[in-house]
Amino acid sequence: MADVNRGNRPLSPHLQVYRPQLTSMTSILTRITGNALVVGGLLITWWFVAAAAGPEAFATADAVLTSWFGKLVFLGSIWALWYHTLAGIRHLIWDQGYGLEVETAEKLGWGIIGGSILLTLLTILIL
Repeated sequence: MADVNRGNRPLSPHLQVYRPQLTSMTSILTRITGNALVVGGLLITWWFVAAAAGPEAFATADAVLTSWFGKLVFLGSIWALWYHTLAGIRHLIWDQGYGLEVETAEKLGWGIIGGSILLTLLTILIL
């Protein structure tokens, strides 16, 4: 039988009324950084293949990767690597059943964001 009240109630929460939570945003960002790391890995692979292909191919790849754009991509890759690593550690903690309370999960989210920025800056200073 058809529900006569179907038109009077929402079917599901919609993006216009849903307030994003820190845990959902960090989860989405984890997926984005994972894909970004693939792009960074492909650029490094291109550099190695170009080095094996000869001086002209290497000069082209090296010019791109050492340009301001290449340096910006690698800076983003360093941050993405740290962020993705810390998010993975958070998921390992959650898999053990710890840190699932809303307040603790939010602290872990802020810890991932701050930790990834701090570790990126430390990596740049060391390198």
